[in-house]
Amino acid sequence: MRIGGVDVERVAAVILAGGLGTRLSSVVADRPKVLASVCGKPFLTYLLNQVAEAGVKHTVLCVGYRGDQIQGAFGESYAGMRLSYSQETALLGTGGALRLALSLIESGMFIAMNGDSYCEVDLRDLCMRHCTRRAKATLVLTFMSKSAKSGIKTTRYGCVTLGADEMITSFEEKGRTEGAGWMNAGIYALDLEMVRDIPQGRLVSLEREVFPSWVGQRLYGYRSRGRFLDIGTPKSYAQADKFFAKRS
Repeated sequence: MRIGGVDVERVAAVILAGGLGTRLSSVVADRPKVLASVCGKPFLTYLLNQVAEAGVKHTVLCVGYRGDQIQGAFGESYAGMRLSYSQETALLGTGGALRLALSLIESGMFIAMNGDSYCEVDLRDLCMRHCTRRAKATLVLTFMSKSAKSGIKTTRYGCVTLGADEMITSFEEKGRTEGAGWMNAGIYALDLEMVRDIPQGRLVSLEREVFPSWVGQRLYGYRSRGRFLDIGTPKSYAQADKFFAKRS
């Protein structure tokens, strides 16, 4: 399937699913966050459906804590996609986990997404815009108000500042800003060459270390007006059933 010159079937997806889920442990204690039940299904199901619907044929799951449960639940294929697993043996963070999975990614440009959040976005259009701009990295952004009903605020995530051409110019750290703004939605279109520069074998955060270091290197934002959900805390996880019930 070609969208604006992009063959989506050749674009891999990577889902970062290795976190400990410490903040969610009071309500989901026996499994990784991505297997938390939402409308009777593991949360990971919705992420896999999203990339499958975009036409992706290969997804890499970066797993860590209880990764065997994830592989046992989903196996080697899902909805016509081949599934591969990159298993952490020590905590590597989002950046370190992505670097560990590098050898499994079979496309020069790929989609990466956090395993504990969901954003309604057209992934095919994201890939097209990334390639059209000749971007090295494109971050999906979601607009969050100061008084978001979901309890998700920019103070928890930090804001992204954009230039007129949607090139990212800076990141505001968590807790530094109280107002409304565009924040990282946890979905990215990335060029493989950028990931090779991430340090290997140690804890690295995409959000705090990698992306700020890429400012000025064709790092773009992609504004999404779709709904956003994060299941990382008991309060936000409690919104998940209602969120996905609206999609059916």
